[in-house]
Amino acid sequence: MATNNAKRPAVQVFVATTVMLAFISYWRAAAVVLSDLASSAFYVPGIAEQAIGPSAAWFILAVMLFSYGVRALYIESSTMFVRGGVYRVVKTAMGSTLAKIAVSALMFDFLLTGPISAVSAGQYVAGFIHSFSARIGHPWRVPANSFSVVFALAITGYFWWKNIQGIRESSEKAIRIMQITTVMVVLLIAWSVYTLWHVGVHLPPSPLPVSHLHFTPASLGWLLHTGVSSVAVLALLIGFGHSVLAMSGEETLAQVYREIESPKVKNLEKTAAIIFVYTLIFTSLAAFFGEMIVPTAVRHRHLLGNLLGVLAMYLYGPYNLRLAFQAFVVVVGALILAGAVNTAIIGSNGVLNRVSEDGVLHQWFRAPHKKYGTSHRIINMICGLQAGIILITRGNVALLGEGYAFGLIWSFSFLAVAVLVLRFTAPEGREWRIPLNFRIGATEIPLGAALIAIVLLATAVMNLFTKEIATIAGASFTGAFFLLFIVSERVSRRKELRAQPSEHKDQFRVTARPDVAAETLQVRPGNILVAVRSPEALYHLSYILERVDTSRQDIVVMTVRLYSQSVAPAVADEAQVFNDYEQDLLTRVVAVAEKAGKTVSLLVVPGTDVFRSIVTTAQRLESSTILAGLSQQLSAEEQGKSTGDAWERLAEPRPRLTLEIVGPDGLVSIFHLGPHTPRLRPEDLELLHNIWLELTTEPEFRGLHHYDVIALALKQMQAELQGGNSREALLRELERLARQPRYEPPRQD
Repeated sequence: MATNNAKRPAVQVFVATTVMLAFISYWRAAAVVLSDLASSAFYVPGIAEQAIGPSAAWFILAVMLFSYGVRALYIESSTMFVRGGVYRVVKTAMGSTLAKIAVSALMFDFLLTGPISAVSAGQYVAGFIHSFSARIGHPWRVPANSFSVVFALAITGYFWWKNIQGIRESSEKAIRIMQITTVMVVLLIAWSVYTLWHVGVHLPPSPLPVSHLHFTPASLGWLLHTGVSSVAVLALLIGFGHSVLAMSGEETLAQVYREIESPKVKNLEKTAAIIFVYTLIFTSLAAFFGEMIVPTAVRHRHLLGNLLGVLAMYLYGPYNLRLAFQAFVVVVGALILAGAVNTAIIGSNGVLNRVSEDGVLHQWFRAPHKKYGTSHRIINMICGLQAGIILITRGNVALLGEGYAFGLIWSFSFLAVAVLVLRFTAPEGREWRIPLNFRIGATEIPLGAALIAIVLLATAVMNLFTKEIATIAGASFTGAFFLLFIVSERVSRRKELRAQPSEHKDQFRVTARPDVAAETLQVRPGNILVAVRSPEALYHLSYILERVDTSRQDIVVMTVRLYSQSVAPAVADEAQVFNDYEQDLLTRVVAVAEKAGKTVSLLVVPGTDVFRSIVTTAQRLESSTILAGLSQQLSAEEQGKSTGDAWERLAEPRPRLTLEIVGPDGLVSIFHLGPHTPRLRPEDLELLHNIWLELTTEPEFRGLHHYDVIALALKQMQAELQGGNSREALLRELERLARQPRYEPPRQD
């Protein structure tokens, strides 16, 4: 039952809030990633076929099967670093310089994700305008590339403004888009199968023998006159490299990991499995159906950036029905491709903010917008570069795809090598490992991780020679960004803006509250109040997060900012109670909660007495339990006594509370605050029972209960303490008992 807070003195508190603490299910996490990754199905088959011919579908199938290996890299690295990704992993494994190069390549990937997605969306819309205008008798062939440039600039501008305002796309919207996309995919597969049943099944030519591969001069690049395309292994590697775009969007998995709910690692595995199955079916079948259903001449003219739109018009059925389905495909394509544009901006912004926090990018870039508080300069730079890329490429999807593949494969390669290096330099601290490991003596050989790294590196090196324009542009861009990082880092350190790279600190919005209650903090009565003070001693928070289901019982984490008696009453400013120490402390708290995948509420309470502040806050929040770590100055008994004394000074009605004190070794001491049923040792129960048995042998005492025996003994003891003849002897015995070790009942697992 809720207690009456109106009768109690108000407690001034400061509520700290930050982003990314609303954890999502693995279904929602998969939807967020698929909103980016599944978009490649709309343009990759056309790009791959232009480069290697009709056998491209088999290479896309191979890429989609291999994609689980790349996803495994992200799973393992994410379990080591909750806020992981390429930059963090490469920096830990191979140092700051290679991390700068890796993140420069990743930025090239991100900056091309937006343009290729937006341009492809424009191609779909242009294709539908042509089909619809022809149907109504006024054919209008829209210049696809020019229209796509304008359309792409409009989408980029829209999401630029949304990100400046700080409006993020929700997982709810992502799952709705994927539900609509799934309906479209199911209809497409069913209708395509029906079409093949009528027209016959003719599979695309297999990649072997290599004579089936039709490389263009552009797809061989600097290897055009070397004869490597006649060597089977090298030809297959070239084809694989031109199809690797189908794995785009994997970095989003690392970004969404921190938002996945508990059990975090198992849910990450489920997320990866859903993504694998979905993209394997959707992207692979889209490539095969496009090759088997759409005539060759039509594919060569129209398939490049408008695969599914063209495919819809060549399905077997009435024209109007096909046109309606094409409209549905265009709507879905516009939704998912536009979502990929937004994801690219958010991802780029997140990466550059992270390197800025490390002192690599000057903090000027991270200065918040005066009105919206967003890192507008980084967003302006990202969207400006994306707009420039759209204009320079003039809506050429093939050219965008070539450049995109450069950043994609090299960011994957850096991550793979980093994960492999960490297997030897930091073999501990993993909750999940890439399979295929064996030992030679005391050394673990990570065969699975090594094979993935070899394939990625071989593909990346081959792409250097086969993609001339992409290699020149990608290397130039990566070098420019790397130079920017080097110069910016040196300027920052020379001006002593950052003497050394600092640990990441979350940004918190701190709001003063004249009083606190369960309702105002939006936590349920019966919550657990966790008291923290040291960023290095949060083991008790980890302990409770492992054991409590926060969907049933809320956890509130509080820290007390101590003041002297003369200062405390005047505290009313957030800046006075929330400085760098509190920011660092709560950043660590958020990191622990994110690793557990559970939500916590955050409080900073100014006060003059730690124990009084804790129990008063627990009273106001209607908490059931107070959890604290073992003090370095006090024993558990002393902490319990001080907390109990503070409880005695609470205003009535005082709540029944349990205090749990957790030691670094995991041992827990439990104290019940206020009147409570005592814990009796087995020998005490035996003594009580024997006395009762002896008394009830007499007929006149057979109505006695065990509590009658205890009540009489307590009244007798009270009388002696108040001046009985045995007072001194009783006090000496009590003193002796007080020195005995505390009784802890055995744990029941």
